[in-house]
Amino acid sequence: MGVCLALPALESLVPRRVFAAAQPSLGVTGSGAPLRMAFCYVPNGVNVDRWMPEGEGAGYKLSETLKPLADFRGEFQVITGLAQQNGTSGTDGAGDHARANATILTGARPKKTAGADIYLGVSVDQVAAQRLSEITRFPSLELSCDGVRKSGTCDSGYSCAYQFNLSWQTPTTPVAPESNPRLVFERLFGSGTRAERQAAFNRRQKQQHSILDFAADDADMLYRQLGRNDRQKLDEYLTGVREIERRIEAAERFGNLPDPGVEAPSGIPSSYAEHLRLMADMLVLAFQTDSTRVATFLMAHDGSNRTFESIGVSDGHHSLSHHQNNPQKLEKIARIDAFYTGQLAYFLGRLRDTKDSDGRSLLHNSMIVYASGLSDGNRHRHDNLPVILAGRGGGAFQPGRHLRLSAATPMTNLYVRMLETMGMNVDSFGDSSGKLIV
Repeated sequence: MGVCLALPALESLVPRRVFAAAQPSLGVTGSGAPLRMAFCYVPNGVNVDRWMPEGEGAGYKLSETLKPLADFRGEFQVITGLAQQNGTSGTDGAGDHARANATILTGARPKKTAGADIYLGVSVDQVAAQRLSEITRFPSLELSCDGVRKSGTCDSGYSCAYQFNLSWQTPTTPVAPESNPRLVFERLFGSGTRAERQAAFNRRQKQQHSILDFAADDADMLYRQLGRNDRQKLDEYLTGVREIERRIEAAERFGNLPDPGVEAPSGIPSSYAEHLRLMADMLVLAFQTDSTRVATFLMAHDGSNRTFESIGVSDGHHSLSHHQNNPQKLEKIARIDAFYTGQLAYFLGRLRDTKDSDGRSLLHNSMIVYASGLSDGNRHRHDNLPVILAGRGGGAFQPGRHLRLSAATPMTNLYVRMLETMGMNVDSFGDSSGKLIV
């Protein structure tokens, strides 16, 4: 039927010797649980004064923008002072939004071209994915809430490929993200060729069956073999899968309603917040089932002029980012910034509330980077970037603090540390100058 329902990591199905590892190995924590990394990108910089926290270390004070994350204070650290120098104009002139997207995970300067001769560098997620490719079903997962563009001119002579892709497999090959939650869901839970998965989907739609209906007998058989804790974990997982499926179905129904401007594709909610949360849920499922350990999430591309009517902001985000210190515009930017940190809080909550194979949470065993490639969008600054590192990296990191670094510390120094934490012997990456201690 083209249905393959991945399972969460269950202690009953994992040999106990796996949890006896004293030292982390490739993609694994010291307890033997999988170690994950994800990169979430927000566009156009921030209202710097409202974003930056007060004080340093564990006693710092959350800023207004970070208050939606208050319940997770002990699970993330704010890092200031990081920069992407290759995002600056240099001799290339305008195009800061394209460079912000392009440099954030590569630390490399994009070749200024709108043609087919694009050239950048391999992104940090793909360095990890290439090493972990034989461990999980998917080397990596690339998500977006924007459409996919690989060609054309988007920003001052730069190809759209730079602006709409975070992940780069080679310097000339971006990895296109998926923006349709239905297609992500089918990819995670379908099997066989694309045609076979589509045929199975069509049968389920015609018969009005959930994907869980096709796996019910096997699930019942497995349930009888599990211990009490794993039975509860399986129940919670299957309930979560069905809830996500229900939300996608609802989004598909609403997607057929008239929409001023452009008709929403099937499976994409009309609500941007719901779209973001559905994609976050897909990412949690991918980590929970160990379908992949590496992911990127382009919440919106840099230069996005999306409006935020749900929070009372009808102006375009990009237009507002050129605020010229106008208090009204700065206030609206702060509202948008808080909207995005609220979505991050949702994602972290889902990770925190999902148990991993070692009894800890997915959040404990993850490294989640949330960042923008610009700080002040008005001046197109690529230094002192707004960066949050959430999760404990399986116990390797020290969250719950504000880590203030010296000015213009390469962002790639953080990536060197993350790759090392993944068990990879990496001395440098991109334009790194060393290894960040986090």
